[in-house]
This record gives sequence, structure tokens and C-alpha cells, in this order.
Amino acid sequence: MTDPILKDCINPTCPFSGEPVAAGSLAVYRGHTVGFCNPGCRDKFADNPDDYKDAKALFDERIDALEA
Repeated sequence: MTDPILKDCINPTCPFSGEPVAAGSLAVYRGHTVGFCNPGCRDKFADNPDDYKDAKALFDERIDALEA
């Protein structure tokens, strides 16, 4: 898989801070590009998504809608 890019991001703001997503703070979750405001937010989610149920629920809802 290629590196995630901002134009493919499914969320415009960081699920933790509410700040805009930054191009250098993207991750792939369930095959989709998700974004965060900084690498720290990205890394804490990427290390263990199950610890961040609200962020995971947001991403799951958007991905489910895209895949419907």
C-alpha cells in the first residue's frame, strides 16, 4: 500500500483535538486514510486503536458509510 495522502483523508479534523488534520499526521485504518493534527495523536491511535473508542467509532462510522 502507498503512503496515505491528505486528499484521501476521511476526516477533516483530529478526533482528539478538533484541530485540522495535518498532512504529516496521517494513518491507515481499515484500509482508509485517517488524519490527526500532529504525529503524537496519530501515533497514540496507531499504537492501540482499541484504547481510543471515540476516535475509532468516528472512523468506523465514516468508513461504513463509504463502503455502504
